[in-house]
Amino acid sequence: MKKKLALLLACTMMLGMTACSGGGTASTTAAPAEAETTQAASEAEGSEAASGDMEALIEAAKAEGELTVYGSCEEEYLSAACQNFEKLYGIKVKYQRLSTSEVYTKVSEEGGKPSADVWFGGTTDPYNEAVADGLLMPYEAMNAVNLISEDYKDPTNCWYGIYKGILGFMVNTEELTRLGLEAPHTWDDLTKEEYKGLIMMSNPNTAGTAKLVINTMVQMKGHDEAMEYFKALDKNIAQYTKSGSGPSKMVGPGECVIAIGFLHDGIYQILQGYDNIELIVPEDGTSFEIGATAIFEGCAHPNAAKLWIEYALSPDCVDHAKENGSYQFLVISNATQPEEATQFGLDMNNTIDYDFEDAKNNIAQYVEDFFAALGSSSDSADSSRFLTE
Repeated sequence: MKKKLALLLACTMMLGMTACSGGGTASTTAAPAEAETTQAASEAEGSEAASGDMEALIEAAKAEGELTVYGSCEEEYLSAACQNFEKLYGIKVKYQRLSTSEVYTKVSEEGGKPSADVWFGGTTDPYNEAVADGLLMPYEAMNAVNLISEDYKDPTNCWYGIYKGILGFMVNTEELTRLGLEAPHTWDDLTKEEYKGLIMMSNPNTAGTAKLVINTMVQMKGHDEAMEYFKALDKNIAQYTKSGSGPSKMVGPGECVIAIGFLHDGIYQILQGYDNIELIVPEDGTSFEIGATAIFEGCAHPNAAKLWIEYALSPDCVDHAKENGSYQFLVISNATQPEEATQFGLDMNNTIDYDFEDAKNNIAQYVEDFFAALGSSSDSADSSRFLTE
């Protein structure tokens, strides 16, 4: 160590002598003040370049003049986001609310000529299926710097996260009291015979929420045990709704006693006046969705679509969520988190280390296995429980 220090000092002295005598090549290392000035100038240039790029994108998007959005978030938020985009940029926006699996199926069947330009909201499992099939267009978004983590974007820039929401149970406390039942606190509790006919979940053929439930159980229990679990759970399921938020809407009125879904949907129902709803984060662990946005490969208005992505990754878009019944945790650093997301005690720390790659590569097979498992159950009810409308 002493020899290394001596050598370092000697080198430093030689460099100092050389610089003073002017007999050698001058050092290229800037003084601290010069370095700060250089860095500040570089950042300013980068900011100016980004500003220029954004201005050019806005002009190109305005020249296209229109945009079509498929939205898989709740329609109130979808409508507000689209109307605000139209107001900001003067670009005519058409939109349609579809469940995530519906969007995936529709765009898959359109064979590279999608009838919409962008996808907005909804859990990423169907988005990842679309990535694997080449249905989404990569785009390196300028506003991706606003994401709180690289975890909230596709590695190939095919989708970007805008919010996350925790999977859990919503229960009608009045109905449970009337029936003399305790609320479920774990996934296994849901298979208890006492809950027969009291539970609702969404349909994996139409809802990304249900796909997340399937992936979650496979990752928590292993494939074969998960399929056995779904056979047991199916005995207690009254209905599989088309939309992931469908079960949450049935709890307050008492049409459903126990709903499986995203707890922010339950928050919305409570704030609508249904104070008989309790939100439950499963004690044995759960998972969370990343709500995303993406551009469809081959879309008719690519510049307007890119501008939409920049918009979706900004407070101009996501800060409207809480004003329109969506109380997810936002993953945009400069956005304002909805107080309601924490007010109800939702714990985002009790989540599993979700394997997005396994979900992306295998969910289509897992859904097939899910229906095969239910079909092999002698107690499985008829297919009319699986709503598609």
